[in-house]
Amino acid sequence: MAPMYKLTYFNVMARVEPIRFLLSYGNIEFEDIRIAQENWSKIRPSTPFGKLPVFEFDDFKTNQSLAICRYVAKRVELVGSNDIENLEIDAVVDTVSDMRAKTFVYTHERDSTKKENLKKALLEETLPYYLERFEPLAKSKGGYLAVGKLTWADIYFVATLESLCPSMGKNLIENCPTLQNLQKRILNLPGIKEWIAKRPVTAE
Repeated sequence: MAPMYKLTYFNVMARVEPIRFLLSYGNIEFEDIRIAQENWSKIRPSTPFGKLPVFEFDDFKTNQSLAICRYVAKRVELVGSNDIENLEIDAVVDTVSDMRAKTFVYTHERDSTKKENLKKALLEETLPYYLERFEPLAKSKGGYLAVGKLTWADIYFVATLESLCPSMGKNLIENCPTLQNLQKRILNLPGIKEWIAKRPVTAE
């Protein structure tokens, strides 16, 4: 009997949407637990290292979104066929994670003037720096980001865009046709398409 997975996070996409995408891709049933910010202080002591997300099944509980993604990717057979392929996939995923991390200060800034300045720098410099490199990379890999086939790196990238684009108020890949095609393919995968249709609507 397959384990029943429980995934706990806040009511946003953010760093957990890639996990939700991967589980949905594999048609793996999971309990999507979303906690309100005001309840976090009560729940925090029960989490590993006081962090979210928390991923649970059977008597096992863990955290760290990338580790969880990698575990699910193995379950749904979206990893490489050897160590070198997995190295290539992991390098892409880590770079996408780096790109997303650059937006953290902007996301949590409360001063409107500072926030606008941070947004300008992200849209004009930081994010284009990454996306202008991902575009030719995907073009050289047959439309994918690693090893010339669909891997969890592609799903991780597209799921990350799902939260980044609304947060930045812009289609970040509007000038990247190869990445647009990749995004379209991922969002139309049956399990992911079904997830998108039923997931809660959130701002980021």
